[in-house]
Order: sequence, then structure tokens, then C-alpha cells
Amino acid sequence: MSLESELRSERVAHLRLSGFTAVTVVTSVRDALDQMRTDGNTVCLVTKDRQLTGIFTERDVLRRVVGRPDVLDAPITSVMTADPISVGPEASAASALRLMEKHHIRNLPVVDPSGQIVGSMTHMAVIDWLAAHYPVEVLNRPPDPERFPRKAEGG
Repeated sequence: MSLESELRSERVAHLRLSGFTAVTVVTSVRDALDQMRTDGNTVCLVTKDRQLTGIFTERDVLRRVVGRPDVLDAPITSVMTADPISVGPEASAASALRLMEKHHIRNLPVVDPSGQIVGSMTHMAVIDWLAAHYPVEVLNRPPDPERFPRKAEGG
């Protein structure tokens, strides 16, 4: 079985999804940042009536918050990305990766059919999956694969 076919058959729910901070639409930017810092997360999923309505990431902090202290007390809705692209837990890892690549997304929310947020898929989830399924190929790579020893080891 090829790597591509394995990723097509692997479901997003089976990957190690990243943690996230959850806040509601009435949360201030300052409070969301404080909660993200406390939780140790770089992604904040924004909900309204327990449904995903937005995403706020470290990229949004750099683009929309840094240098603008006036937005710190504004609601998170003023700086979040509304209606984020998401996938269900039964989506294939390959289709989720294609979606991330196509839309230049680093954090892809995973939402079950009832609207419950399951997690956030990142490229690290796929790297962890690769390392678990191909440990010899992934973990035994030399730091510089193009570099060859000048003489045989022990010689």
C-alpha cells in the first residue's frame, strides 16, 4: 500500500489532534489571549451557542492585534476569521491535507456532525502519524541526508 493510499484511508479522528482554547463570541481579545497563554495553545476556536463560528490563531495576533492596543478590549469577533473551513472526524487525512494546502491553513478545526468541536488538525498530526507508521524511515534519518562518511565506520 502506498503512502498516498494510506493517507486516503486514514481518518482525521485517528490522528493526534491538537488542543485548542475555546471562547465565546462575547470574549474580549485580551481575555482570549490570556486564556490561550494559560492553556498553552496557539489556536482559539470561537463559538456561539456551542457551534464553531470563528478561529483566532497566532497569525491573527501578528496581523490584526500587534501594534493595535485599541483592539485588546474589543470582542474576539473583531479580529477572528469568521466561518472557518472545517472537516468532520471521518474525513480522510489526505483530503484534510489537500484542504489545508489549498487554503494555506495551519490549523483545521475538526467538528463532528452534531457541531461539537473535536480538535484542531495541524501538519504535526500527520508528522506524528508518519513517525508512528514509518519509524525506521522517519526517526533514523541523519541530520544531513546528503552527507556521506569519508571512511567506513570503525575503519
